[in-house]
Amino acid sequence: MRPDGWALAGRTLATGIHDLRSKLVISSLSLPWIFLATLYGQSQADATTPPTITTDRPAITASSVVTPRGYLVVENGFTETSNLGQQTYDLPETLARFGLTSKTELRFTAPDYYDNFNNGTGYGSGWGDLSLGLKQQLAFSSTGFDASLIASLSFPTGANAVSSHGYDPQFLLPWSHPLPRNWTAAGMFALLWPTQGASRNLTGQATFLLDRQIIHRWDAFLEYAGTFPQHGGPQNLLHLGTAFRITPNQQLDFHCGFGLSSAAVDHFLGFGYSFQFQALHRGQHGRS
Repeated sequence: MRPDGWALAGRTLATGIHDLRSKLVISSLSLPWIFLATLYGQSQADATTPPTITTDRPAITASSVVTPRGYLVVENGFTETSNLGQQTYDLPETLARFGLTSKTELRFTAPDYYDNFNNGTGYGSGWGDLSLGLKQQLAFSSTGFDASLIASLSFPTGANAVSSHGYDPQFLLPWSHPLPRNWTAAGMFALLWPTQGASRNLTGQATFLLDRQIIHRWDAFLEYAGTFPQHGGPQNLLHLGTAFRITPNQQLDFHCGFGLSSAAVDHFLGFGYSFQFQALHRGQHGRS
C-alpha cells in the first residue's frame, strides 16, 4: 500500500475509534437516567391510575396536598447563594414524604451539607440539622381549593458551625386554588422559632405565587416570599422557577431568586431532581 493510503487508513481508523468512544461516553451518561426511569416507572405498573408526582420543590411555598397513601416522594436539589460577596453552597436538600393515609403524610428532612455557611458570627462548613414532621390535609374541595397544615421539629444533629444547637419547631399553612386558563394561585403562612445564640427569634413568613401550566408536564411560577423576624430586618424575595415531569414519577426543576430588601440575600440559583414510587400497596397496611 502507498504511504498516503496508509495515512488515509490510519485517519479512518482513528475517526472510527473516536466516534465509538463518544458513543460509549454518551451511553454511560444515559444509563443511570434510563435505569431510574425504568425502575420507578415499573413500580407503578400494577396501579390503575398512578398519581403524577407533586413536590414541595422548587417554590418556597409548600405543596397544599399530601403524598398519596402508600407512596414515597424523595426530593433532592442543590443551591448556590450569594450575599455580600460570599457564596454558600448546599446539597442534597433531601426531603422524603410518605403518604401514611389519604390525608396524612410523614416527612423527613435529611441534613444538608453547607459550604461557607454564615452562622451569624462567621462562616463555616458542615452538615446541618435533621427534621421530622407531619402534614395533614385540611381542605380538599370540589372547586379545587386545597389547604394543609405542616408541623415539624428540627434536632441539633449538625456540625458546630452550622447547627442551631436547639430544637426548632415550625408550622406551615400552604393553600392553592385554580384559576382560568391553566393558572393557579397559591401561598403559605408560616411561624418559626429558630434558635439563635442563647435565645429564640420568633419569625413569621408569608408567600404568594402564580403558577402557569405551559404543557401537561411543564409549569413555571413567579413567587413573592417575605420573612419577618422578631429580631432583625424583613427579608423580601422575588422567586421564579420551572418544573418538568419527565415521567409521571420523576421531576426536574430549576429556580432562581433575588433579594428585595437589605436584610435579604443578594441572589440564589438552584436545580433539583425528585422521584416517587409506591412503597406500600393497599393490602399491606390498614385503611385510612
